[in-house]
Amino acid sequence: MKENVFEPVVKKEGAGAEVKRLFPSSSLDHIDPFVLLDEFFVEADKGFPKHRHAGFEAVTYILEGGFRHEDDMGNDSVVGEGGVQKFSAGSGIRHSEMPAGEKDAHGFQLWINLPKEKKDMEPNYQKVEFEDVPKIKRDNTVIRTIIGEGSPVKVETDVKYQDLSLKRACFTSIDIPEDHEGLLYLYNGEIVIEQGENKLSLTEGEAYVPSGERFSIGCTEDSNFIMVSGKPHHQEIRLEGSIVR
Repeated sequence: MKENVFEPVVKKEGAGAEVKRLFPSSSLDHIDPFVLLDEFFVEADKGFPKHRHAGFEAVTYILEGGFRHEDDMGNDSVVGEGGVQKFSAGSGIRHSEMPAGEKDAHGFQLWINLPKEKKDMEPNYQKVEFEDVPKIKRDNTVIRTIIGEGSPVKVETDVKYQDLSLKRACFTSIDIPEDHEGLLYLYNGEIVIEQGENKLSLTEGEAYVPSGERFSIGCTEDSNFIMVSGKPHHQEIRLEGSIVR
């Protein structure tokens, strides 16, 4: 097993939806302040019917297809490819997430723990369209910022969340804020990571948890990964089904 490298566990969730769950799992519990990270693949006739959440925030980033979100606050919203939706469950929210239209949905859902003083906050919902997600191009790299500088997505924790698309023969560097914990998850292609004297390859479906604040990435084929980091709350994470205490 490669050091600091983890693989997701394939699970069935909701009404027949399939997810690749990176954490929590037997090999990787949580990365404070993050509770859960799923790459989901949801067929058009499956999904996540009405259920309750409390105590955390969820950010859903759509790569393909779309999701329809309905909740007990009166929101009824469709998020398409490249779009983002966020809800702060706070004291409690009931919602459903089902594929929109006839196309299967593919994307990521990230759960962010709420600081203890905000566990009972009023729930809220936010939708951000594809064109409103900031994008910059740097040499052979395209970076979309889901959460962070320039992004309209607002959460209650200091978080940086980016989607990076790398072209063949790329070389780029990644900087993690010094007070953050995080990980990289490769969902397409193959990359080589260099951090200090360590060098390792990452293939599709693998995640890397860095041991420092800066590392470099090279690739010989088109590749895509998300980079997520956040400032820890240093509080116990108690996941009870769909509620975080």
